Amino acid sequence: MVSLPPPSLQKQVTVMSMNLSNKLDELQRGDRQYETTFALNEIRNQLQELTKSVESCQSEVSEVKRDMVAIKHELDTVQQVKEEIEELREYVDRLEEHTHRRKLRLLEQGLTGFLSYSILSAVLGMLQFGYNTGVINAPQSNIEYFMKDVYKSRYSEDLPDELVKTLYSIVVSIFAIGGMVGGFSGGMVANRFGRKGGLLLNNVLGITGGSLMWCAKVANSYEMLICGRLIIGINCGLNTSLVPMYVSEIAPLNLRGGLGTVNQLAVTVGLLLSQVLGIEQILGTNEGWPLLLGLAVLPALLQLILLPVCPESPRYLLITKQWEEESRRALRRLRASNQVEEDIEEMRAEERAQQSEASTSMLELICSPTLRAPLIIGIVMQLSQQLSGINAVFYYSTNLFETAGLAPESAKFATIGIGCIMVIMTLISIPLMDRMGRRTLLLYGLGGMFIFSIFITISFLIKEMIDWMSYLSVVSVLFFVKFFAMGPGSIPWMITAELFSQGPRPAAMSIAVLVNWMANFLVGIVFPSMKTALENYTFLPFSVFLALFWIFTYKKVPETKNKTFEEILALFRHGNGRVSFRDSRLYGTVESPAQKNTTEHNSPDDSSSVNTADTNL
Repeated sequence: MVSLPPPSLQKQVTVMSMNLSNKLDELQRGDRQYETTFALNEIRNQLQELTKSVESCQSEVSEVKRDMVAIKHELDTVQQVKEEIEELREYVDRLEEHTHRRKLRLLEQGLTGFLSYSILSAVLGMLQFGYNTGVINAPQSNIEYFMKDVYKSRYSEDLPDELVKTLYSIVVSIFAIGGMVGGFSGGMVANRFGRKGGLLLNNVLGITGGSLMWCAKVANSYEMLICGRLIIGINCGLNTSLVPMYVSEIAPLNLRGGLGTVNQLAVTVGLLLSQVLGIEQILGTNEGWPLLLGLAVLPALLQLILLPVCPESPRYLLITKQWEEESRRALRRLRASNQVEEDIEEMRAEERAQQSEASTSMLELICSPTLRAPLIIGIVMQLSQQLSGINAVFYYSTNLFETAGLAPESAKFATIGIGCIMVIMTLISIPLMDRMGRRTLLLYGLGGMFIFSIFITISFLIKEMIDWMSYLSVVSVLFFVKFFAMGPGSIPWMITAELFSQGPRPAAMSIAVLVNWMANFLVGIVFPSMKTALENYTFLPFSVFLALFWIFTYKKVPETKNKTFEEILALFRHGNGRVSFRDSRLYGTVESPAQKNTTEHNSPDDSSSVNTADTNL
């Protein structure tokens, strides 16, 4: 507040002036007998008081002048801050408009021939994963017979049936243990050798594992079979980490969902191939099963031939390696165009937004408050895929159908039907992925699986009373698989890669894939015992899990359709997507000229004023 002179000063001066005049008049009239000296002294005292009052007034006037100068300076500062805020507002508007135009151009990109070739070359790794997941199902009895035969030839005594079941469970589950090792190593391999480089090196494991399984019968060694399954499991674990990462990084923004679904399409084609080749009329025999398992070398060999022509991930080249020219060349080939500036700019924006976490380790990822929410979502999505009960169907579908009352031959053909449904529904979901969105398809898929898991349980309970109920169980399983292929089959692989930007993506994929394979292993090991203990109620635990996953998806999972990686990152900085694009601050380290000017010229108080005003825009 500005200090003002006392309001009584003028009045005091007036009164004293009147008193002096009266005194002088009295002296002149001589009406009273006053001593002249006494009167003059009194006048002098009053004049001194008047002088002090005037000096005090002058001091207060000087203070008022200083306050007015300070006020003028503050008003000038406020006006300057206001102008800078307006400049910032205009800059943000221009940036938003420019980003919107860039995003529209990104959404106009199409599928080119070379991009298709690169995607298909990469997803051979997921075909390998699907093939080796389903191949062990049909030849179960032949493999068990082989183990008995080897044991008897070594020790001249029969292998107990319980030990046979245990050994076969090891053959099934060791694949998942290898998958855990491979999946957990995926982030390190991706950062050290690149996405494409990691895939090429991984094929050495695929060829080694397939060859060991192929030669197990000739070598009369079930240990070789187990070792081959372990190595091919490591190969598939690396594929499940590297392939979705590579595909999501080379795909255009508007095609990322559909092309990401090609991962699951390759898995389902691999499953179907393993089921078709596993029937007795083809390779499901005592003589044919080693070749059936050994055919796992073919996807690895084919990828070794096709993948070297493909470019490395442009994002890896630009953001991780800082090789901008190599990234441009890769983009020109993938987009079949020289106009790749929008992609480069979008990747640079992602790099700036994620600059503080450019080399995120697994520990840093787990401890980061910003990245914790997407990490939890990625992990739960992987669990929703494995704990939905689908692997119980993949691993033990033939036995499951026989338990439901089908003849062994019919059970094997019903298993092939599962593979066909998977392929058809995955093909249908490819265009839906970028039209309906990931979250919507995931909710439909989990909801449908929950409903038909209940129908499976009902059909198991009353199949002994009503003969045709065995066919209801087959239909329920087929619909169960159909809804799995619609969403939970493909989206967890894709969305985990989408939820993270370049820095933390490899570490996040490693953790998520490790969780996926751990759950895979758990289901493979526990399901036979659970089936024995729960009998007709075997699928009820999966029904409970499906209900919980549906609720989590509805409450927590954001929609990532047509969002750039930096936009997705911004969703978790501002509350799960409930924020406008303008407020998302996608370009974390970008400074406008006004910001630089403010930083250079304003005092700390002025800077706080700017920050406060900017917050209230």
